[in-house]
Amino acid sequence: MKLQLPTLMINTKTYQEASGKDAVALAKIVEKLNTKEKKSISLCVQASDIYATNKEGAFVLAQSFDIEEAGGHTGKISIKSIQENGAQGSLINHSENRIPIHKIAESIALLQEAEMISVVCVKNAIEAKRIAKLRPDIIAIELPKLIGGDVSVTTANPKIIEKSIKAVHSINPNIPVLCGAGVKNGKDVKKAIELGAQGVLVASGVTKAKDKEKAIKELLKGI
Repeated sequence: MKLQLPTLMINTKTYQEASGKDAVALAKIVEKLNTKEKKSISLCVQASDIYATNKEGAFVLAQSFDIEEAGGHTGKISIKSIQENGAQGSLINHSENRIPIHKIAESIALLQEAEMISVVCVKNAIEAKRIAKLRPDIIAIELPKLIGGDVSVTTANPKIIEKSIKAVHSINPNIPVLCGAGVKNGKDVKKAIELGAQGVLVASGVTKAKDKEKAIKELLKGI
């Protein structure tokens, strides 16, 4: 399955409000709005929530997985398990779960082999350019200091979005770029797209909202 762009990508992280049964409830909202609004909304969930959220019809990605081969690796998450439970791809190198460059490269290769989507997170334009050479499907630029905050990257540092997109496209113009960190409303999303992004990666703006459907609808105004 191909991810439609531009997309609103929601990362549930391990927030209580979007884990387990609450992750399923969010997936129901996402699928309802995908159908009603005719816009692309995707979910990045914990490994334990992939199967249940996928059953609701949502476009689901894993938050991460491990590159170890099958065998004695207790506690690791295999690509086989996320794929067969319904994930269409995975985040890689999120600011809260960064990994070395060689693991990023191997993770991308494993996802490509499995015909799954790789979404690699980067912190600046220099890293974006370096990752673009590994040919992931999508690159997401996030400023670590703004993640989980109330100030959007589109307001605090719009130039980093433009620089990152330029850096990525200097290597491969076909790699779409998402942006995230502090994105909370349709205005933030609209600005990101005006700057050249193909969507946004959000978390607390949706997962911690009292009315998640309302929060998603507000973000969709920018697409």
